[in-house]
Amino acid sequence: MSGEASKAIPNAVLWGGGRSPFSVSYGKMMMWFFLVSDALTFSGLLVGYGFARHSMPPGLSWPMGESVFRALPFLHGDYPLMYVAFMTAVLIFSSVTMVLAVEAGHRMYKQGVIKWLFLTVIGGAIFVGSQVWEWGHFIHGSGGYITMSNGDKYWVHNDTHDTHDPAHAPGFHLVKADQVTNRYLKGEEGVHHIEGAEAQKLFAEHVSYTHGATPPWSSEGTLDNEYGPPQYAGFFFFITGFHGFHVFSGVIINLIVLLMVVRGVFHRRGHYEMVEKAGLYWHFVDLVWVFVFTFFYLV
Repeated sequence: MSGEASKAIPNAVLWGGGRSPFSVSYGKMMMWFFLVSDALTFSGLLVGYGFARHSMPPGLSWPMGESVFRALPFLHGDYPLMYVAFMTAVLIFSSVTMVLAVEAGHRMYKQGVIKWLFLTVIGGAIFVGSQVWEWGHFIHGSGGYITMSNGDKYWVHNDTHDTHDPAHAPGFHLVKADQVTNRYLKGEEGVHHIEGAEAQKLFAEHVSYTHGATPPWSSEGTLDNEYGPPQYAGFFFFITGFHGFHVFSGVIINLIVLLMVVRGVFHRRGHYEMVEKAGLYWHFVDLVWVFVFTFFYLV
């Protein structure tokens, strides 16, 4: 039987090379190799994050995402995870527009590729800009929690998210936190708030605030980082920064491809495979964000 098969297919075709065993181009195969290796890198980082989180000694708890990321640009008040949800929605939408750009390329529809790829670039730029704002806000601080001399924990809030002089900012108040989880402590009458002169007196007696110090909060000899263990911020900035660099790179790649599409480079070649290869990278970046979003903001 094997002899008949070898007679039906010439040896030059079977062993001569020059054809992909997976029926894909060399460029797409190399892109898949890169994405697999990059996925292993992100997996290692997220596994390390999970190990650090669950290796905290007694008395140290990991911050909760809804307590840390609760601000919106140009607005005052608490909006837990709202801006992160907006960023995620924008990135997912950009993945949809990339699919439509690739589909238009398969039909050799140049104007469709331009339209959808342009929207993909805009979506990626919005995400990168949002991450820059989030980083700046996170570094500046948004309240944080303090530990009193008796061990009680309180979240510090004010309407302007001022951490340089939080007690004198509009809307200053303290919210009692659970000792273990740092979540807002709720009783029969709702969240436990301390406001007005009582909150300012408690803050002044038990807490000293030093500008630019790390960690910023000091409580009667007990140091508390504003966002919990230092490893939290270290992993946050490294992993989200690493992903943000991927998104920024994807925006630049998509922009270059878009300019080539406008100039008609791929139309003259007779295919839009470069758009498809850029799309593979962009979908990977979106997929990674789903895991980063879950690990840092939801659990």
